[in-house]
Amino acid sequence: MLYGYAGKIARINLKSRTVKVDEVTEEMARNWIGGRGFIAYYVWKEQKGVKPLTPEHNLYLMTGPLSGTETPGSGKFDIGHLSPLTGGYGDSNVGGKISKAMRDAGWDGLILEDISPEPVVIYIEDDKIEFVDASDLWGKGTFEVEEILKERYGQNAEILVIGPAAENLAKFSMIHHDLGRQAGRTGVGTTMGFKKVKAIVVKGSGNKIQYARDEEFKKIAREAIVACTKSDNYQFWVKYGTTSVVQWSNENGAFPTRNFYTSYLENYEKIDGRYMIETYDVKHKGCYNCPSPCGKVMRFTYHGKEYVVEGPEYETLALMGGNLGINTDVADVAYLNWVTDNLGLDTISAGAVIGWAIEAFQKGIIPKSMVDGRELKWNDVETAEYLLEKIAYREGIGKILAEGVKYAAEFFGAGHEFAMQVKGQEISGYESRWAPGMMLAYATADIGAHHNRAWAITYDISVGHKITPETADKVIELQHIRPMFDMLTTCRLQWVELGLDLEYYAKLLSAATGIDWTLQDMLKASERVWNLTRMIWFRHKPGFGRSWDYPPKRWMEEPVPSGPAKGAVIPKEDFDKLLDDYYAKRGWDKNGKPTKEKLQELGILEFIEENM
Repeated sequence: MLYGYAGKIARINLKSRTVKVDEVTEEMARNWIGGRGFIAYYVWKEQKGVKPLTPEHNLYLMTGPLSGTETPGSGKFDIGHLSPLTGGYGDSNVGGKISKAMRDAGWDGLILEDISPEPVVIYIEDDKIEFVDASDLWGKGTFEVEEILKERYGQNAEILVIGPAAENLAKFSMIHHDLGRQAGRTGVGTTMGFKKVKAIVVKGSGNKIQYARDEEFKKIAREAIVACTKSDNYQFWVKYGTTSVVQWSNENGAFPTRNFYTSYLENYEKIDGRYMIETYDVKHKGCYNCPSPCGKVMRFTYHGKEYVVEGPEYETLALMGGNLGINTDVADVAYLNWVTDNLGLDTISAGAVIGWAIEAFQKGIIPKSMVDGRELKWNDVETAEYLLEKIAYREGIGKILAEGVKYAAEFFGAGHEFAMQVKGQEISGYESRWAPGMMLAYATADIGAHHNRAWAITYDISVGHKITPETADKVIELQHIRPMFDMLTTCRLQWVELGLDLEYYAKLLSAATGIDWTLQDMLKASERVWNLTRMIWFRHKPGFGRSWDYPPKRWMEEPVPSGPAKGAVIPKEDFDKLLDDYYAKRGWDKNGKPTKEKLQELGILEFIEENM
């Protein structure tokens, strides 16, 4: 028996309306663990020669062996594919309760194949999987649809839903869950929209997962939760969550401001978490079995209408706030957060694309005729809302911006130097000209620029914002630790913010599965997945290699003009040396490709060659 897993994955063909079952094997469990590991395994094995947004393009939705369990922060769920935004490997994770519901229904994951002939809701209740017409829901916003489906299927139903942006194939569309949680990055919502799946509804009748050593597992989980609550940072974290990072980021010269032009927002205090908590009606909200709820549900009135939004959390405050020059009031960002969520767009990519568009307009790259004669301005909610609507419905300038900032710069043949992206994915909330490790982390992230792969900025600060002989080592270390959580699948914030010892996860995985895991075993599995996702890029993107691992020119050519990081820049020659060091320490060649020796060391050379 395979302990710690339901043991089966539902393979759902949307065209034929059939369901087959994949067995989760011991080999899958040992080599790939779950979550992001299973996604990478399937993408390599099944998606050779496939292009995004074609009938053969699959969407993979996976739990892990610790998700939906007594493990602290076990409410995570991973969704991945070949990204329509970047064309390479992509995944995203979402918190909430969907992973618990999936495991209670007896599934480790879902694979969505082909395209539904009409809009559909996939309804899962234990072993029963049904296809329900969703024509009446098509075109509606995420909040309305989730509420409708809760009324139809019960408040205990857990729901994944897309908005109009995904229906219209805006390339950075997200998947919405639990009235405020999102799988935001890499266009996972776009793939779901292409398949005409409006929503997935899951109900499980009870825990169907057996642990190898049940009492031991529960004892370790209880100890881990107590350790979280005893952290010195616990009370502060629960009160503010990620919102407090606004102040920290500004003070450390890392806050994206006006399309990453600078790294410090004047009068940022009005969009900081302290102002938000003290001024507005804010409730705490956590994911399944979270001892340290970071979600902040804000109730506010805007232009005479009442809104409730989960957030804005830090990344939204950064990209939809500072990056658009908004510093007037956190309610402005919260309103844009609600609009973006309801349309079904990723707030990170949306904020980066809008920031680029404003700068491009002000530099004469985008003519006024393409934006209905408007002025695109900083610190202007109407500018942002106008562009969000255009993007979501692919109207006018939105047809271009919906493809992402890399495409937009290519379309206009200008603005590449301030198109803030790597590998086609927009950069998240840390300006990095004063943080070489963070810059390297963004440049080499395996889904395109994203902070959750290696949050190296604290290391940069600790060593005085300089490149050190250990910078590449620290980034690699974090690129194995942080994605490990996406394989389990659990939240990393108990480790990041509360200092939970990583050894707990090895003990929990061992007790759950009966396989004796050490922390080093788990990190080696994470390295295995990292190298496999790198190989996916080489297979799917002609010419992929070193040139894809550079940050935007702004970061290598324009010194920061203001704030604590004033004058900071990392010239290309310095970054090249850092990249050389990174490749060498990874066991990759000068073009950034894993060597056969490295793949052999990781035990995946044969698997890769069998599926070339």
